Amino acid sequence: MSETSVRLADSTDRPTVERLWLLFRHDLSEFDGHLPRADGTFDDHRLRLAFTAPGWAPYLLTSAARPAGFAFVRGLDAPTRVLNSFFVVRGARRTGIGLHAVREIVARHPGPWDIAFQDANRAAARFWRRVATELTGDAWTEERRPVPGRPQLPPDVWISFSAPATPRA
Repeated sequence: MSETSVRLADSTDRPTVERLWLLFRHDLSEFDGHLPRADGTFDDHRLRLAFTAPGWAPYLLTSAARPAGFAFVRGLDAPTRVLNSFFVVRGARRTGIGLHAVREIVARHPGPWDIAFQDANRAAARFWRRVATELTGDAWTEERRPVPGRPQLPPDVWISFSAPATPRA
């Protein structure tokens, strides 16, 4: 794995994350059927929340100083943190950057976590089950929950686990 970085994104990173968001939403359109708006963009409600709402944190993932993905965490002001959106560009997948990023983000925010994915996205399903196992052994659970406001979609799969606080050096 080349030099990777996971850092809290700030307003100067937002244009980069916005472009990555389009790639993310394009990838997900295969599974959720969302088409772009008339201007070619996708709904960006979660992206806006990640940069402006309390309890949210946007992260930018880089590889060799180039953008490689992002992660949005919500619930930092709630009992359970949620990895709300997670994306690694195709050219950086299967290099270890995804697992590295999740480990680092979860370590920054110890406590209970929830992560959702769709069963139809087989690569994501394999990845998230592997992540949960690598982070917690067999101390994780999985359940299906209806997608709010979208009864026509199959339920999301939610993985839940607790990340211990790690001592800082």
